[in-house]
Amino acid sequence: MAPLEGLRYAGTVVACSNRTTGKMSSFWIYIRRRAKVVSRRARELRMIWRGLVSTDHPVMAHIVPIRRCNLTCAYCNEYDSTSKPVLVGTMLRRIDRLAALGTTVITISGGEPLLYPDLDFLIRRIRHHGIIAGVITNGYLLTPERIHRLNRAGLDHMQISIDNVTPDDVSMKSLKVLDRKLQMLAEHAEFHVNINSVVGGGVRNPEDALAIGRRAVELGFTSTVGIIHDATGQLRPLSGKEREVFLAMRKLEKSSYAQINYFQDDVAQGRPHIWQCRAGARYLYVCEDGLVHYCSQQRGYPAKPLEQYSLEDIRREFLTRKPCAAYCTVSCVHQVSYMDFWRAPQTIRPCSRTQPAAPANEPIVQIQSIGR
Repeated sequence: MAPLEGLRYAGTVVACSNRTTGKMSSFWIYIRRRAKVVSRRARELRMIWRGLVSTDHPVMAHIVPIRRCNLTCAYCNEYDSTSKPVLVGTMLRRIDRLAALGTTVITISGGEPLLYPDLDFLIRRIRHHGIIAGVITNGYLLTPERIHRLNRAGLDHMQISIDNVTPDDVSMKSLKVLDRKLQMLAEHAEFHVNINSVVGGGVRNPEDALAIGRRAVELGFTSTVGIIHDATGQLRPLSGKEREVFLAMRKLEKSSYAQINYFQDDVAQGRPHIWQCRAGARYLYVCEDGLVHYCSQQRGYPAKPLEQYSLEDIRREFLTRKPCAAYCTVSCVHQVSYMDFWRAPQTIRPCSRTQPAAPANEPIVQIQSIGR
């Protein structure tokens, strides 16, 4: 055999070997993903069962280990550019405390959580307690190596919010910039990925949300849509075009997991939605200072340290009316509250650690928000 022919033959063998190895690798990735889906679904069903049986524990908590973010989106009120990360020991104690309260889902938020140097330790600690672990990120810092670390840590869910197809002066979270990151996730991630897009509030191109949603489904992810307030922090009915996009997105959401977003039908029309918000009880937002708040958009209520938060607080807030509820767009609070819609009417007027009880008709200040 001539040297050149030998090279060609060897190259063919190597190419065939690489294809075979690639197929085997893909096969085992598929097996691991399916196994994790089965395990995750079992734990989600257990979460629902526990929630239906007892109201004396939080279903979901958001924790903030870092307020700093690598982006400066114009509409966002949940970041800064200077604060230091919370000490990892402090965060682990907060996770332990949430576990002691019986929390079944902990989602790590920010700021940008991928900036937190010890994120993997937090995820492992959450999973150590048998709690479902989630992360909300802008996705910019994802690499294949980072995704594999999240796999090994035991991450269950990741949500990435994408606001437009191309970046503008309002948001850099664009499909054009992040599409390569989404392809990495499709190839390497063993956790569930949801892509959230937005309509309303003067978003420049409402059709972008649909393009983002379709790309998410094409890559095998789930897709959701949030409704954002306008620049003054007020909720306005969606325009005709925005409503068309919203309805088209809702059809895409049918393939998504646990989508209990019925409230958005009222929000899209600018109508108040009548429901019983269980924030402070079934849902806790724990800021970087370790204080429990109703949610990211109602910081300051009740503003009690997590280490002092007790069953008495959970029971009180379960029965406390939230005057901001009628026009609320925070999806996660709606979703965890929905399992209790049929029981325990709320009869307690709202109050906070720093403010006396308010009359039932006095509104809590609504901060400009994006539905999550």
